[in-house]
Amino acid sequence: MPTTLELARRGEATAAVRRVARQENVTEDQLLEELAQGRAVVLASRQRPHCRPVGIGRILRTKVSASVGMFGTTASMEAEWEKVHAALSAGTDTLMDLSVSGNIDALYRKILLRTNLPLGTLPLYQALAMAREKYGHPAAMTVEDLFAVIEQQAREGVDFIAVHAGVTQQVLDRARRDGRQEMLVSFGGSHLIGWMALNQQENPLYVLYDRLLDICRQYDTTIALADAFRPGCLDDSLDGPQVQELIVLGELVRRARQAGVQIMVKGPGHVPLHHLSATVTLQKRLCHGAPYFVFGPVVTDISPGYDHISAAIGGALSALAGAEFLCYVTEAEHLSLPDARQVHEGVIAARIAAHAADLARGLPGAADWDNELSRARKNMEWEKQIALAIDPERARRQRQKTSADSPACAMCGKYCAMQVIAQYLNTPVHSC
Repeated sequence: MPTTLELARRGEATAAVRRVARQENVTEDQLLEELAQGRAVVLASRQRPHCRPVGIGRILRTKVSASVGMFGTTASMEAEWEKVHAALSAGTDTLMDLSVSGNIDALYRKILLRTNLPLGTLPLYQALAMAREKYGHPAAMTVEDLFAVIEQQAREGVDFIAVHAGVTQQVLDRARRDGRQEMLVSFGGSHLIGWMALNQQENPLYVLYDRLLDICRQYDTTIALADAFRPGCLDDSLDGPQVQELIVLGELVRRARQAGVQIMVKGPGHVPLHHLSATVTLQKRLCHGAPYFVFGPVVTDISPGYDHISAAIGGALSALAGAEFLCYVTEAEHLSLPDARQVHEGVIAARIAAHAADLARGLPGAADWDNELSRARKNMEWEKQIALAIDPERARRQRQKTSADSPACAMCGKYCAMQVIAQYLNTPVHSC
């Protein structure tokens, strides 16, 4: 059966493509052209007919992804399911299950069955966990173990999978020579390098990339190429290993498109403000315009406890520069695992960043939401303002702190500028 990419090259739209075009207020022909050129992807596994497809691309609204997953002996399905609900209530566009322990099958299957959002996974994580249980050490994972998990997850309806296929011995040698401050901050990448060292073999995801493409083509699963050598601190931004891995990823993007498989590239973690535009431009150039899925990025190393704010700054500027997909960051980043409240607030912060970028890009219709809220604010229509807020529940709680008989906000009270100017200009001001 032809894939979404192959059909787009013929000028044929799947039901998912037609739905995304309607949601995004673009024509089917416009979206098909972006898909055919690889500048956009539509996340929608053919195994999940109930899934609401999501489009990622330069002519589309900037999207947000939220990560959940079980980590360590204290992790539980119940806690992660609460985080899933928190992400959904905050308006995330997609979910990623990054579980490294526990009943991994059960969690991602529950997400596939009980939500209608596209789901991404990192199959390597499950393969490593299974090897730890089966053989006593994650590096004892076999190539067949890894590819069995990849095929299982694709067959069961995972919409996109992240793979560290650009971790090669050549890039690792470059990182050693360059003396990075933080050699690697990627969980999957570090275990792959350990596997390569102990087994004296090249990365199987790179060597057997055609096998990976065959699986993804069969199930129309989108690939997200994870950058294992992303900078884990500002000092490593745009260094040799990061750029060399991007060159490898560009090669893999080209091969995926030739195979009819949709593909995007995951991006850096720590990037100073003055590197953001160059980072996005470099990725777009080296990876042939593939959609860019950025983690944050956080723009300073000193913000533990506030990394969701740092990431929102970096996410907004990255999206303005051309990144199309933001992975949220929570305030717990670098410190602990997030709870449900932190997941909710991380999604909201990323959505604010995404929307701010859409406004700055002049995306058609992006300003309509802001303009409607501004009119409600001018007229002091509080219920409408709250309904239009990106987080209505929080807005309502904050509003309830002011006097019930005051139409003005708590900041100004009776000194409200809108009320004052209305008196002078005889402009009606309405209370809710």
